Amino acid sequence: MATGRPALSSMAESITIRVQSPDGMIKVSATKRDTAAAFLKKVAKEFGFSTNGFSIYQNRNKTGEVTPQSKSLSLLKIKHGDMLYLFPSAAPGPSGEIMDVAAPPSTSSTSSSSLSRPQSSLSRSQTTMQIAEDEIDQYLAKQDGKIYRNQDPQLCRHGSMGKCVHCVPLEPFDEDYLNHLDPPVKHMSFHAYIRKLTGGADKGKFAALENISCKIKSGCEGHPPWPEGICTKCQPSAITLNRQKYRHVDNIMFENHTIADRFLDFWRKTGNQRMGYLYGRYTEHKDIPLGIRAEVAAIYEPPQIATQNSLELVDDPKAGAVEEIAAKLGLRKVGWIFTDLLSEDTRIGTVRYSRNKDSYFLSAEECITAGDFQNKHPNTCRLSPDGDFGSKFVTVVATGGPDNQVHFEGYQVSNQCMALVRDECLLPCRDVPELGYAKESSTEQYVPDVFYKDKDKFGNDITYLARPLPVEYLIIDITTTFPKDPAYTFTSTQRFSIENRDFLGETQDFHSLATYLSQNTSTVFLNIVSDFHLLLFLVTNEVMPLGDSIGLLLDAVKTSNEELAQTWRKSEQWATIEQLCSTVGGQSSGLPDYGAMGGPPNPASSSSMWSCRHCTFMNQPGTEQCEMCSLPHS
Repeated sequence: MATGRPALSSMAESITIRVQSPDGMIKVSATKRDTAAAFLKKVAKEFGFSTNGFSIYQNRNKTGEVTPQSKSLSLLKIKHGDMLYLFPSAAPGPSGEIMDVAAPPSTSSTSSSSLSRPQSSLSRSQTTMQIAEDEIDQYLAKQDGKIYRNQDPQLCRHGSMGKCVHCVPLEPFDEDYLNHLDPPVKHMSFHAYIRKLTGGADKGKFAALENISCKIKSGCEGHPPWPEGICTKCQPSAITLNRQKYRHVDNIMFENHTIADRFLDFWRKTGNQRMGYLYGRYTEHKDIPLGIRAEVAAIYEPPQIATQNSLELVDDPKAGAVEEIAAKLGLRKVGWIFTDLLSEDTRIGTVRYSRNKDSYFLSAEECITAGDFQNKHPNTCRLSPDGDFGSKFVTVVATGGPDNQVHFEGYQVSNQCMALVRDECLLPCRDVPELGYAKESSTEQYVPDVFYKDKDKFGNDITYLARPLPVEYLIIDITTTFPKDPAYTFTSTQRFSIENRDFLGETQDFHSLATYLSQNTSTVFLNIVSDFHLLLFLVTNEVMPLGDSIGLLLDAVKTSNEELAQTWRKSEQWATIEQLCSTVGGQSSGLPDYGAMGGPPNPASSSSMWSCRHCTFMNQPGTEQCEMCSLPHS
């Protein structure tokens, strides 16, 4: 018996420590008596790093560093099951690599993939923990978030400075409070969900938001690649679909009715469906604890082929310019909108109520499209090893409501749906729009099993294979509203033609610009040019694209600064724009007299470029004949 005691003592001293890195977690075996230097060598061997290529910390916020000069693990109070955090620390060398990375030993059973990665992969891993979240996320992370309650005069029996179970502040994820709101809130906000994860005694020490993967992990060398072989280390786990308890956006609000009305005009005039991108900003939604609202300031309509029953997007050469203009205006793409409208009675202007609980709210094809958009616009998140988790990109459907009037319904798809779409595992059913279909594995692609739970006629929970799949398991509904007091990011009272509506005879050219300017009666120049579609035309038109020279005007619109707008109006660019409008519109075009408004007269000076009235070619100042057609200036 005495000979067995040392072995038992040695086993008792053996501990397993989890080490979390930007590329995943690995368990490292050690003993309490191991020195910090010996432990760091084991970590370097497991991860395949050089001994000076990383740093280990006891806390996620990079405090409590474990250095080779430290004492034993027991004196550092590192216990069995503790989580340590590894951060790559070496700067890029002359060769362009982030650090020297050695290939992992072939005998290692804990490493499932090669750690020799290209520079871009390492760069992303290095910055995962320090990733800059959106401004709204940074703001909400600093808020208290608790729900404060007044004393109940009937139930509280304490002084004004006391608290009891009837008046103590509630956590932002309290389900009873959310269910008793009017209307009830089915999904807590994403930041409330984070508070729930990071609460408790451990303060979120073990909290991590892992993205779902439906693909085989690469680098497994113990067997031939799929379809010849697969093992439990590289095989993705089966997915059981659950209704998501949180949502990244809690409310969608259009700044005013004009934005939506102008979008619906296309359907009213043609009967064809229409799609557009929502540009706006994310703000705090105060009706829900730690909630986020997507405010819509403009709708951009990309090139598309539309019929009464279908929509098809085509390549958009202006996509980059739209993103750049929106960014300079302080806006971003927050979602997409499409119509699904069919007239019920054209005499009284009613529409058919087709999307409801008895049919479907989003079709499988629309869910897949929404998932693709959300994957292209991920939500940056500090708790995710990948640097992003979920998405704030929303989907809005303009469809008929119970009163046979046009209603706007907002949705997102769940993170599980995003993963199925990203890894190409989900298909729509041909004849049943409310059903999707999880693909089956083939020689080209391994697809994990996808399940969902439902109740049978006896009330028992039954697990079903998602072939087919009701898409209601993938959908998260979001309230869509209009404010009582309309707001206007773009203050123009006139309507400049919307892009890509040539089918309606609404074109964006200098004829329409001349008409727009002649009809605008405002004496404030900022109000005249404060139109999203007008600004887009000024930047992207083929005759005289302004490009970077419009930056001052965009700043003026963003900050509502009339002085900046007046400064830009005195520029040569605007003078040329006015002359082009006068040329294409004729002498009786009726352009406003901007000289009377305190600006430069209608340009025709020899110091500015002039447009030939015969061929519209822009000629250099001081020339008497058109360089293109040789006709005289006058």
